[in-house]
Amino acid sequence: MERTQIYLTKEEREALERIAKQKGESQSAVIRRAVDRYIARYQSQGRNALFRQAQGLWRDRTDLPDVQQLREEWDRDLLDTAEDTD
Repeated sequence: MERTQIYLTKEEREALERIAKQKGESQSAVIRRAVDRYIARYQSQGRNALFRQAQGLWRDRTDLPDVQQLREEWDRDLLDTAEDTD
């Protein structure tokens, strides 16, 4: 871990102290968990934006196989494999 200093308002510091006491944890642990949650939320928003940008990317392509047909073939193969193992 690396040491980092931050400035908090009096109200933030007091609230943080109360939360840490309620949870039986150090203030540092509470802060780390809050930062982890913020990072996870920010990163998932970034992934969602990428998914939105990619939506319809191959819409006009005519050289791709029919996904529904592929799925049906895979399902049949899966059933055949399951029946062979019985």
